[in-house]
Amino acid sequence: MIDAATALAVWAYIAGFLFLTARLARKTGEPIWLFAKGRERQTLPATLFRLAFLLGALLPLVTLWLEPQGTVWLLSRGNPGATIRIGGMVMVLAGGLIALYAQNHMGRSWRIGAAEGHLGTIVDSGPFGFSRNPVFVGQIVLFAGLVLVFPSVLQLAVAIALVIAVSLQVTIEERVLTKELGPEYDAYRRRVRRWL
Repeated sequence: MIDAATALAVWAYIAGFLFLTARLARKTGEPIWLFAKGRERQTLPATLFRLAFLLGALLPLVTLWLEPQGTVWLLSRGNPGATIRIGGMVMVLAGGLIALYAQNHMGRSWRIGAAEGHLGTIVDSGPFGFSRNPVFVGQIVLFAGLVLVFPSVLQLAVAIALVIAVSLQVTIEERVLTKELGPEYDAYRRRVRRWL
């Protein structure tokens, strides 16, 4: 039950992420996917994000299917106990909701990646008053929860890949925002922490 609910929560998050992104792209007519635009090279974080989300969505399903057969050692897991697994499921749900709420709160400023000339205005209210990167914070919480529900070598590797992607992307985005928005972004950086 916990496993299936967690897998469903991950799929719901990805569907919500794609829905909000597509809705904004349709509404504004502006490019939202910026990994391939601009001077900053975003190939590595973009690739890691794609792999993490693809595997993050598929691994729980594959684990549920293959685990009873015990055929894939990278997916084999011990039983961490119901309390830890329920905590992991709560983290997946909470992380997904935080990330979707923050993404929706960004409104017209939402972008995936960063490129000069394609940025929105700074959003510093709501979750962005507590963290400069609440979408990423939510995603990290979601993937950490997945590791607690599906504690395997492969699931841990996927979570680590996501954390690396987030760290690389935040560094790139901060450089682009500093160049593009200058003093306004610097003031925001002084007021609000990068994570929490």
